[in-house]
Amino acid sequence: MTEENTEDQKYMRKVRSFVLRAGRMTEGQQKAMDEVWPRMGLTLEHGLLDLNDVFGREAPVVLEIGFGMGDSLIEMAKNQPEKNYIGIEVHRPGVGRLLSNADKEGLDNIRVFCEDAIEVLAQSIPDGSLDCIQLFFPDPWHKKRHHKRRIVQPELAESLRKKLKVGGVFHMATDWENYAEHMMEVMSAAPGYKNVAGEGAFSPQPQWRPVTKFQRRGEKLGHGVWDLMFERTQ
Repeated sequence: MTEENTEDQKYMRKVRSFVLRAGRMTEGQQKAMDEVWPRMGLTLEHGLLDLNDVFGREAPVVLEIGFGMGDSLIEMAKNQPEKNYIGIEVHRPGVGRLLSNADKEGLDNIRVFCEDAIEVLAQSIPDGSLDCIQLFFPDPWHKKRHHKRRIVQPELAESLRKKLKVGGVFHMATDWENYAEHMMEVMSAAPGYKNVAGEGAFSPQPQWRPVTKFQRRGEKLGHGVWDLMFERTQ
């Protein structure tokens, strides 16, 4: 392992991408974990993945960090069968729900980790292998004293850049204006990226990004929604 990779591992181990929420599994969710997980589930024990082998085909790969209950990820995978999707979520009921729905829809272009995304990226995802990384409505940590806990930080931007192909896109969305401004500041300063919408500009919501429950909730509260799309250039 090179010294640079060792530093990446150290950073990724000390930062957690989530706050673990309590939640009881429904019978259907547990059944999906028992029956569908062996086919669609991935773990850190698999080591560095060959993504063509994982999906049994060569296709663009989209990775989503923190898919919640998975409804929008299911919709994207269903509507874009030409792409392969990897979802990462630590909330087991959400993983169970996604697996159950993927099985009901007959989808075979989704694979799932129930792990910390930081560890998955460090241990399982090859450099230069992803066409898109999605981070939709992460915890905004809206109190100023908690801003340091926000997942979008310079170190993460660099770690994700290495996992993207040149031309691949890091796509973020939030319904907190202050966090949108924070994301823009971090990503505009991050080396090796360019803003797809132009310097300092937010992107319109793409038609293929479903409206999530977090977005609907935010809109009901009078929040706007901001999308940011940054392409790896080098």
